[in-house]
Amino acid sequence: MMIEVLKSKLHCVQVTEANLHYMGSITIDEDLMDAAGMIAGEKVQIVDNNNGERFETYIIRGERGSGCICLNGAAARKVQVGDTLIIISYALMDFEEAKTFKPKVIFPENNKLV
Repeated sequence: MMIEVLKSKLHCVQVTEANLHYMGSITIDEDLMDAAGMIAGEKVQIVDNNNGERFETYIIRGERGSGCICLNGAAARKVQVGDTLIIISYALMDFEEAKTFKPKVIFPENNKLV
C-alpha cells in the first residue's frame, strides 16, 4: 500500500513579491529549495498563516541567496507581500517505509538559512 506523507516544508517564510502577470507558480530561493529537498516543477501546498488560504501550485527556481518567495499568476491574488507562509511538499511511499521516514522541516529566519 502507498500513502502520501509529509516530505518537507519551509515553515514561516514571508512573501516577498506577488506577480499577477506571470504564469502561475511560486518562485523560491534556490538555497531554501535545497535545504528542504524541493525541486523545480515540484507540486507544493501553500498555507497562508495571515488569511487562511490553502492552495497548490508548482515551484520555479529563484535566485540563490535572494530570499525570494514570489507567488505568480492567479496565486498572487491569494497572498499579500509580507504574509507568512508554510510551503509543504508530500511524497508517496510504501506504508512500511513511511513509518520510519523523517521529513525535512526548515525554519528560515527572514527567508534565509541560519
